[in-house]
Amino acid sequence: MEVVRFSSLEQLEPLAADWDRLARRVPFRSWPWLSGWWRHYGEPVRGRGPKVSLYVLMVYDHGRPVGIAPWYRENCPCQGRVLRFLGMGEICSEYLSVLCLPEMEDPVAEALGQWLTEAHGSAQPASDPNDQWDLLELLGVDVQDAAVLRLTEELELRRNLVHRSPGWNCWRIALPDHWDEFLAKLSKNHRKQLRRRQRTVLDGRRDVLHCVQHAADLPRAQEVLMDLHQRRRRSQGGQGCFDSRRFTAFHDEVMPEMLRAGQLRLVWLEVDGRPVVAEYQLTGDGVVYAYQSGINPDVLELAPGSLGHLLTLRQAMEDGYRAFDFLRGDEPYKRHWRACVRPTWHVRVVPSQPSARLRHCLWLAGSNMKKWIKTGLPFLHR
Repeated sequence: MEVVRFSSLEQLEPLAADWDRLARRVPFRSWPWLSGWWRHYGEPVRGRGPKVSLYVLMVYDHGRPVGIAPWYRENCPCQGRVLRFLGMGEICSEYLSVLCLPEMEDPVAEALGQWLTEAHGSAQPASDPNDQWDLLELLGVDVQDAAVLRLTEELELRRNLVHRSPGWNCWRIALPDHWDEFLAKLSKNHRKQLRRRQRTVLDGRRDVLHCVQHAADLPRAQEVLMDLHQRRRRSQGGQGCFDSRRFTAFHDEVMPEMLRAGQLRLVWLEVDGRPVVAEYQLTGDGVVYAYQSGINPDVLELAPGSLGHLLTLRQAMEDGYRAFDFLRGDEPYKRHWRACVRPTWHVRVVPSQPSARLRHCLWLAGSNMKKWIKTGLPFLHR
């Protein structure tokens, strides 16, 4: 097994097909998604100075790519050289991982664990400074992610310090074969509400559902999604995601790519001639991921959010998907739809260098102090 570090997209582009093969149809791990993220969130920062650099590790077995660590490195004043997943920040990529096929998880983890341990330290004076790192910080790792679990085990065996703490929750519905079977799992009151909305809006022929099928359909669908999302967020006194120019530019680039790959579901519903809800979803490996949505704040009496979920859940079952994922966040409506929690870990790996361990101790003390303040002050107040 051989590990090679890549520091530019130009070096990686010839390997895009291997990247997608190892991503196993999880959209947030795909080459279009993560390379697009780097172009919009990595390279612009790097252009202002040497703070951020691409740090992708490719594992080869007899010359064939069998594993990828899709990371970048950031030089932070307090934590040193930090390795993180591509796709982090306001894009909110989920289920990021080390990319490999299930049967290669053990050898890939062993190869990466050995390479990282040899690369990190001042104890290796001959190592390339561009290989060195002080912290591996992996946020939102699915607790069922075997590839990352095996990697952290290998790093622990090599005397690196691994610290795990609970991360955010994702929520997923296991989809049955038929809509009536799914309805039977809901509460009686929820079933009654859905049937009333279906009868008054959908069966009343007041609705038109638009689905993006071709690239020519995208501009109008994007316009509706952005308009409904922004209006709803502003009606709540907040800012919408599309206020960010980089966020908008990223999705302008990645949506056509995901559509060509057959992994984009972008729909909007019109009732009585006006858009009421739009849903931006990604698909892969039998799962629909509910990434972003927008609802019309002027027609809340129609419960547009509920209508959107009703239509897209029913369509997902008809198309044979096995699961529907609401992604991160503990909003009450997810449990209302009988979604089950999928917890995540925040993982920090610290090498054996004294300076890295000292930084980790300081971080841990600060984190514990924040927790104490958060829980202790309300108690003292009472």
